[in-house]
Amino acid sequence: MPPWLDDFFWTYQNLVYALGVNGLLALSIYVVLAVGQLSLGQAAFMGLGAYSSAIMTLKFKLPFLLVLPASCIVPVAFALLIGGPTLRLSGVYLAIATIGLGEVLRAVYLNIDWFGGALGLSGIPERAGIGSIYGLLAAALAVLWIIGRSHIGRAMEAMRTDETAAEVMGINVPRYRLGALLASAVLAGLAGALSAHVSSFIGPNEYGFEPAVTILSFALLGGIGTPIAPVLGAWILTLLPELLRGLADFRLVFNGVIIVIAVLFLPNGILPFRLRRHGRP
Repeated sequence: MPPWLDDFFWTYQNLVYALGVNGLLALSIYVVLAVGQLSLGQAAFMGLGAYSSAIMTLKFKLPFLLVLPASCIVPVAFALLIGGPTLRLSGVYLAIATIGLGEVLRAVYLNIDWFGGALGLSGIPERAGIGSIYGLLAAALAVLWIIGRSHIGRAMEAMRTDETAAEVMGINVPRYRLGALLASAVLAGLAGALSAHVSSFIGPNEYGFEPAVTILSFALLGGIGTPIAPVLGAWILTLLPELLRGLADFRLVFNGVIIVIAVLFLPNGILPFRLRRHGRP
C-alpha cells in the first residue's frame, strides 16, 4: 500500500468502516420496504447481532469466522418470534410496534450485567476489516439484485403496489413478509457484529429509536427502486457529518433538511430507477 494511501486509511479508518456497515443496514431496511412493510426493527436486530457476537468473542473465546455467521442466529430467532404477531400489522402500527420492541431490548441491555449494563461492553477484539465488511456488502448487493430481477422481485413489487391485488393473484403475502423480515434480521445482525468488531465497544443507546430512524432515512434519501439506491443514501448521510465538520453544531439540522427535501421533491429517492426484470421491457 502506498504511503499516502496508508495515511489516508488510518486517518479515515472509522469512516471507511461506517460506510460499509451502514450500507448493510440500508439493505436491511430495503428488503422490508420492498414488500411494502414499514418495519423499523433494524436497529434492534443490529443490537442483537452486536451483543451476541461480542459475548461469543469475549466470554466464550470463539473464532471470528464462527462468530460472524452465528451472530445472525439470535436476530433471526427474534424475527421468527415477533413475525407472527407484528406482521399482521401494517403501516405506522407496524413501525410503532417494531420500535417498541427495540426499546424493550435496549432496556434489557441497560439492566442486565451480562450485557454490561449502561456501560456497555468494551475490549472487543478488532477482527473485522475492509475485506469482510465490503465483501459481505458486495455479496448482499449481488444477491438482492438477482432476486430483484427474478419472479420473486416481481412479486415483491406487486405487494408494494397493491397487497390485496397481489394476494388475489396468488402471491403468498405472509410468506414474503416473513422472508423479508428474516432477510432484514440477517443483514442487520451482520452489520451489528461487524460494527462491534471494528469499534471495540458497544452500548445500549446505539440501538434505540434514533438509530432506527437514521436507518430509515437511508432508504428515504436513496430510494428503493434498486438495492444500490438505499446504499447510496446511506453513504451520503454517513459522509455528510464529515463534510460538515466545520459546522458541527448544525450537522443534524443539515441532515434533516436534506431528508425533508428528498421526501418533498424526490419521493422515489435520488435513484428512482427500477430494476429491469426478466420478461419485462
